[in-house]
Amino acid sequence: MGKNLITQRRGRGYGRYRSPRHLKFTDAKHPKIRQGMGTIVDLKHEAGRIAPLAKVSIDTLQFWMLAPDGAFVGQEISIGPSGSVAAGNTKAVGELPEGTIVYNIELQPGDGGKLVRTAGNAATVVSHGARTVLLLPSGKFKEIDNKCLATVGLVAGGGHKEKPFAKSGKKFHAYGSKSKAYFTVKGVAKNPVDHPHGGGAHPHVGTQSSVGRNTPPGRKVGRLAPKKKPRKKPKKVQ
Repeated sequence: MGKNLITQRRGRGYGRYRSPRHLKFTDAKHPKIRQGMGTIVDLKHEAGRIAPLAKVSIDTLQFWMLAPDGAFVGQEISIGPSGSVAAGNTKAVGELPEGTIVYNIELQPGDGGKLVRTAGNAATVVSHGARTVLLLPSGKFKEIDNKCLATVGLVAGGGHKEKPFAKSGKKFHAYGSKSKAYFTVKGVAKNPVDHPHGGGAHPHVGTQSSVGRNTPPGRKVGRLAPKKKPRKKPKKVQ
């Protein structure tokens, strides 16, 4: 008996294809307060996130942040202009000296942080002016408002790629925590009953591999047909 295609199963969004949102407990954004002194009271792992999280307590307020490299319980953390340029402290990018490495950078003041949030990454403050120029890990230069917050240092967990998975089952569960599709057998290696690309005396698609955008789910595999570009209207000669 044939099976539904993996694209169909993912489209219905259940079981292994659903993101485990019940295991996520924070978005690890900058807090609403713009100034204060606090202490790291706990370090924790969140499912689907490689970077460890640090729980910070400021007076009666407690929030989670992306842990800087070398963070420890009891470390003092500051937010605002009064703090020093030390790993874990959060300041406006306009107040940081050139050459400082930062992460969890806001695109707009108050959005909580959008850029450079993955384990082991950091951006560099390049120059100041009407806006601050940052060098992102991709090599791209980005101009942002001087009032945008950023955390000094680099995100912890940078050595995760050096640890081998050792067996495929661990990678399967790692993909599941991120709601990503795990490796599967290619369609041309299957039987015709299991996949539109299956069958044949040797592994080949057997027909055109581009499918229309309105193709039914049981056939919609391969490359989507390109969209037709709108025809440019000729300019009227005055």
